[in-house]
Formats: sequence, C-alpha cells, structure tokens
Amino acid sequence: MNDMVALGIKRSAEMAAIFMIGDGLLGLLQPTRHVDLWRSDVVAVDALVRRFDARPGMRRLYGMAQLAGGITLATRLRR
Repeated sequence: MNDMVALGIKRSAEMAAIFMIGDGLLGLLQPTRHVDLWRSDVVAVDALVRRFDARPGMRRLYGMAQLAGGITLATRLRR
C-alpha cells in the first residue's frame, strides 16, 4: 500500500477515535440531553438513538464503551 494512502487511512481512524471519545464522554456525562439532541424526524437517524429513550444508564454504559473503543483505536495508531 502506498505510504500516502496508509497515512490517510490512519488519519481517518484517528478522526473516528476522536469522535468516539467525544461522543462517549457527552453520552456518559449528559445522557438525556445528548439523546434528546439527536432525536430526528429522519427514521434512520432516530432509530440510532431511540433505544436510549428514558434509559440514561444504558446511554452511559454505551458512552463508556465508546470511550474505551476510541482510546484503544487511537493508541494503536502509529505513523
């Protein structure tokens, strides 16, 4: 694989890790507000957050999983 392509893939993975960490942290600290913000009239989008309605504990648990996954992903990336 070309070095530039490999670097681009690693940078994309880093951005995914950053998103996972940030979203996980918000879901952990403010689960109800975070889920309410993502509610949508678009069925596909709403389907992603519907399972967390009135279940802040489940959103916090998912947030912890996102944090762990994002940190794990980021720590495995090298230039």
